[in-house]
Amino acid sequence: MTQDTRDTILRIAARGEGQSEQGRFVPLAAPGDWLDATGALHHGPHHAVPPCRHFTVCGGCQLQHLDDDAYATYVSSRIVGALEGQQLPVPMMRAPHISPPATRRRATLKGHRLGNTVMLGFHTPRSPKIIDMRECPVLHPALFALVAPLRGLLALLLSRKGVATINLTWCDQGADVLITGVDPEGLAAHEGLSDFARDQALARLAIDRGDGPETLWEPDPATINFGGIAVPLPHAAFLQATADGEAALVSAVREVVDGAETVADLFCGLGTFTLALPEPRNVTAVEAARDALGALRGAANRAKRHVSAEHRDLYRRPLTSAELAQFGAVILDPPRAGAEEQVAQLALSTVPRIAYVSCNPASFARDAKVLIEGGYTVDWIQPVGQFRWSTHLELAASFSR
Repeated sequence: MTQDTRDTILRIAARGEGQSEQGRFVPLAAPGDWLDATGALHHGPHHAVPPCRHFTVCGGCQLQHLDDDAYATYVSSRIVGALEGQQLPVPMMRAPHISPPATRRRATLKGHRLGNTVMLGFHTPRSPKIIDMRECPVLHPALFALVAPLRGLLALLLSRKGVATINLTWCDQGADVLITGVDPEGLAAHEGLSDFARDQALARLAIDRGDGPETLWEPDPATINFGGIAVPLPHAAFLQATADGEAALVSAVREVVDGAETVADLFCGLGTFTLALPEPRNVTAVEAARDALGALRGAANRAKRHVSAEHRDLYRRPLTSAELAQFGAVILDPPRAGAEEQVAQLALSTVPRIAYVSCNPASFARDAKVLIEGGYTVDWIQPVGQFRWSTHLELAASFSR
C-alpha cells in the first residue's frame, strides 16, 4: 500500500465521525488515521486507546479514541466551522481549556429494572437501551461511588419493569441525589431510602413521584459556592459540568467586563458569573427561572453584594436597547437555542463590551453575525471542553465596540 492510495482522515466532523480526504465520514476515526483500498481503517498517531470498557456502546462519550491534541483541535474547529458557516471572519482563538477526566460534577442516569436485575447508566447512542455502568472515566469519583449502592436502592423502589431518572450533583456538602419516577410503598422502601442517604453521607436525597421534588434527607441546606458565596441549590439546578470548566469561563468573563461599574448578567441562573465578579460592582441579574433567581437574590442579600435580581423571560421580553444603555458591560449566557431576541436589542445598543458564553457553536455564530452587523468586533474566543470526550463544548467570547 503506497502513500498515494491512502485516504487519510483529515478532521473530526461535528457529530464525531472522521472526515477523509475523499469526503468519506468514518466512525471512530482520528485525524491521521487512513483507509486502504478495501475501506479498512488503520490507526495513525492521534488514535488513542479508549479508557472505558463501555466506549462505543454508552452514549455518554463519542471521542475517547482521540488523543488530547486531536480532541483539543476538535473543540476549536467546531467553533471555527460554525463561524465560517455564517461567512464570518475567524477571530483570535485561544488555546482550548480541557477539563481533566473524573471531574464531571453532575450527571443524569437512567435506571431500569428487569425482573431482579437493575440496569443503571447512560443510554446507548440513539437508543432507549441502558448500558449498565461499571466504570466511568468522566464522572467525579464520589458520584460514581454511588452507582452500585443506587442499584440496590432501585431494586426496592422500582416495579419489575420500572424506569427511573437519577440526577446526581456534587455540591458543597457532598452528593445531591434526586430520583424521579418512583413511588415508594411499604416500610422496606422507606427504610431503604433512609439507610441509603445515611450510609452514603448524602448532602440531600429527594424523590419526585410526578408532582415535584420531595426532600427526604438534608442534614444541612445544600449549597453551591460562587465567588466565595454559598447559594442554596434548587433540585436538579443547572451547573457548569465541571468546577474546572466553570473556573475557565469565569476567568474569561471577568476579563471582558473588567473595569465596568455597571454590569447586566442575562440568563444569570444561580449567579455563576454575577457572584464571581469582584466588588464593587453594581450587577443586574436577569433570569426566568424563579427558583434559581430566588436562590441568587437571597445569597446576594446575605453577602451584602450590590445585586439587583430581576425575574424576566428574555425570549419574550428582552432588555431593550434603551434599557441596556445604563450598562458598561453585559454578560450573556443563554441556553442552547442562543439569544436571538436579546441579541437583536444588543446590536442596537451602546453597550461597550459583551461577554458571550455559549454551549452551542451554531447558535453562537448566528448571534455573533447579528452583533457584528450591529457594529461589534469579536476580540477573541476561549474554547472550553468540559464535557471531555463528547461532542458538546462551550466557549466564552469577547465582543466590543
